[in-house]
Amino acid sequence: MSASEVSAAERRDWLRLARTETVGPVTFTQLLRRFGSPARALDALPELARRGGRMTPPRIPSPAEAEREIEAGERLGARLLIGAEPAFPPMLAALDPPPPVIWVMGDPALLQRRAIAVVGARIASAAGQRFARDLARAAGAEGLVVVSGMARGVDGAAHEGALETGTVAVLGGGIDDIYPPEHAGLYQRLAERGAIVSESAPGQRAQAKDFPRRNRLISGLSLAVVVVEAELRSGSLITARLAAEQGRDVLAVPGSPLDPRAKGTNDLIRQGAALCEGIEDVLRAIEHAPRLREPGPSPYDPAGFEEPDAALVERIAALLSPTPTPRDELVRSTGAPAPRVYAALMELALAGRAELLAGGLVASGDLS
Repeated sequence: MSASEVSAAERRDWLRLARTETVGPVTFTQLLRRFGSPARALDALPELARRGGRMTPPRIPSPAEAEREIEAGERLGARLLIGAEPAFPPMLAALDPPPPVIWVMGDPALLQRRAIAVVGARIASAAGQRFARDLARAAGAEGLVVVSGMARGVDGAAHEGALETGTVAVLGGGIDDIYPPEHAGLYQRLAERGAIVSESAPGQRAQAKDFPRRNRLISGLSLAVVVVEAELRSGSLITARLAAEQGRDVLAVPGSPLDPRAKGTNDLIRQGAALCEGIEDVLRAIEHAPRLREPGPSPYDPAGFEEPDAALVERIAALLSPTPTPRDELVRSTGAPAPRVYAALMELALAGRAELLAGGLVASGDLS
């Protein structure tokens, strides 16, 4: 598929594959690398799932369902971006694996610029909110876009501070899921003067399982993540962990040991995060970060796969556990060629018996 020429049918099939049951970002990427187009991957998918041990094929959205999602998003004024087109954000395209599709409302050009994320507690102190607002304003003055999650507290303050210079909100639900409700005004200003991003279908309300995906996009769009306030069991710490896994810089604002909202940030510093007292610390952290360039090789470029036999599929299934294991460890354990092991894992994933994770890891799944 040419990155510069995506037909309406290819866009629809790309969305159908992305929304197919048991197809996550890793499986999506491997299917594209194996079959070269979403149409061919969709045709092959039921048989691959059957070979992986699934009795009934995974649910694949119909062309009409995909068209309805596209029409619903466009009625809202949003645009669907797929990973095969140049407008797809280069920072997200560089992730392993990239999100297959995103919805964007507002100015998509903001997603092409250098950005930092500012995140933190929902029930934030007045001082924490002021710091986030001032830091976002200072980042904007340095030409940086500010990314956050439109939540209460620190997130909202960061967006407000960067509205004049460029800010992006990443949502857990669909592009029209305004949460919290009191941020309806902020949402409107973001749609008019910033950008709103979501992996979810329009009309979908955010569930707990959607927030790790949202946090992955927040860190993925950013050169660095600054955590302003966070308790020890905070979603902001998940964003920080994802940022570190993605090779992004992590900074944390220190706070009083008497404030529970400082325990998470102080612990990040204890673990090696850079201390952040202002924009100078952020600029120092990203000083050597690469400038956004033309994207390198596509993550969907063809790769070698070898057809596995049923015995190898079952042998690999028996080696899996809930604890994530490197794929290469399975290659060593089975002695089978890596392309054959990877193909077997794809079949198990489509059957719901394996979960392919970022970083080349795999865990067991529940048979659907």
